[in-house]
Amino acid sequence: MPDQNTYTYALTTSPQMKRRHAAEKRFQWYGRLAIGLSLSFLVFMFAAIIFRGAGAFQQSNIQLEVTFNEQTIDPQGTRDPGELSRANYKPLITDALAQIFPQVSERREKASLYRLLSTASVFELGDRVAKDPSLIGTTQKIWLPASSEVDLYMKNKIDEDVPEELRRLKNQDIAWVETLKAQGSVKKSFNTNFFTNGDSREPVMAGILGAAMGSLFSLLICFAIAFPLGILTAVYLEEYAAKNRWTDLIEVNINNLAAVPSIVFGLLGLAIFLNFFELPRSTPLVGGMVLALMAMPTIIIASRSILRSIPNSIRDAALGLGASKTQTTFHHVVPLAMPGMLTGTILGMARALGETAPLLMIGMVAFIVDVPQGVTDVATALPVQIFLWADSPEKGFVERTSAAIIVLLAFLIIMNLTAVYLRRKLERRW
Repeated sequence: MPDQNTYTYALTTSPQMKRRHAAEKRFQWYGRLAIGLSLSFLVFMFAAIIFRGAGAFQQSNIQLEVTFNEQTIDPQGTRDPGELSRANYKPLITDALAQIFPQVSERREKASLYRLLSTASVFELGDRVAKDPSLIGTTQKIWLPASSEVDLYMKNKIDEDVPEELRRLKNQDIAWVETLKAQGSVKKSFNTNFFTNGDSREPVMAGILGAAMGSLFSLLICFAIAFPLGILTAVYLEEYAAKNRWTDLIEVNINNLAAVPSIVFGLLGLAIFLNFFELPRSTPLVGGMVLALMAMPTIIIASRSILRSIPNSIRDAALGLGASKTQTTFHHVVPLAMPGMLTGTILGMARALGETAPLLMIGMVAFIVDVPQGVTDVATALPVQIFLWADSPEKGFVERTSAAIIVLLAFLIIMNLTAVYLRRKLERRW
C-alpha cells in the first residue's frame, strides 16, 4: 500500500494538476499584463499632458526703454488714475521699438514690428502709470509681454522649415526677435498671469483665477447643501426608518440617482432653478446647487455603508446605560462614522469638481473676464474653462488647456489624498 508521501507526489505531478498550475500562472500573468498596460496608458496620458502644458507656466517678455511722454498720456495734467489707465500708450511702445529698429520705416513693417508685443502691453502700461503717476515724464526700462507667436517661437514650438506663408510669424519677425535676443531684451519668466488673471482672448494674458474661484464658490455651495442633507438622510434611513416597501423604493431611487448621467442633473437645474425659480444664470449659486444634487446620492450611499459598519454592541451599550435613541445615534454612532462620512463627501465633491456637462446646461460656459467675488456673480468653472480653451483656434491656447488640466488634476489628487488622510487620522478602532 503506497504511503501518504507517494500519494501526494503522484497527485502534484499528475498531468491534470500540472495543467491547473499552468492555468493559474497564466491567469496571474494576464493580471500583471493588464495592470502594466493600465499603468503605461496612465503614464503616457500624464506625460502628454505635462509635455504640452509645461510651457504655459513660463511667459516670454520683451524689454523696452519707454519714455512716458506727458503730452501723450496726460496732456491736461490731471493725474486722474481712471484717465491714466485709459490713455493711449501705443505711441510710447512704437517709439520705443523705433529706437531699437530705426531702419523700419514702412507702415506695414511698423505694424508687424508692433505685433511682436501682446496687445495687453498697452493695458499693462496703463495699470503701471495709474498706480504710480510719478512715472510720467521719465524713461524706464520695462518688461512687457510678448505676443503668443513670439512666445511659441521662444519655446521652440514654431517650425521654421514650414513655408513662410503658412506661418503667422514671418521670417522678418524671427529676425527681429533674434536681434532682441542678442541684445538681451527677450527673456522667459514664470507666468504669474496664468494664476492671477481671468479669461482673455489673448493667450498670453489668459488665466485660470476666475474659473478657479467659480469652482471654489460652487464647491462651497455644494458642500453646504449636500453634506448636511446627505448625512441626515443616511442617518434617518439607517437608524430610524422602518424597513418596508416605501424605504425600499427610496433606496432603489437613491442608487439609481448615483448612476444617472450628469447632464440629466444639468437639465433638472435648468428646468427648476433657472426657469421655475428664476435664479441668476451662470452663477456659482446655481452651479453649486446642481452639483449638490449630483453629489448627494454618493454621500448618502457612502454614509449608510459606514453606519452599517458600526458594531451593534456600541448601540446596545449606550441604550443599556439609559441613553435615548437620538443620544445613542448622535453621541456615539455618528461620531464614530464621521471620518468615513467625510471621506465619502470629499470623494463626491471631487467628482463634482470635474463635471462639465451640468454646468454647460445652466449657462456657465460664457466668456467671463472678471474674477467673481461672490456666489451670485457671473462666473465659469475650471472644467468649463478647459472646454472653452480646447475649442479655441489660437495655437497659444493649446498649452494653456493642458496646463489647466494639470491644475485640475492637482486639485483632484489633493482632495483624494485629503480623504485618505482623514480616514486614517480620524477613524477609531473598536
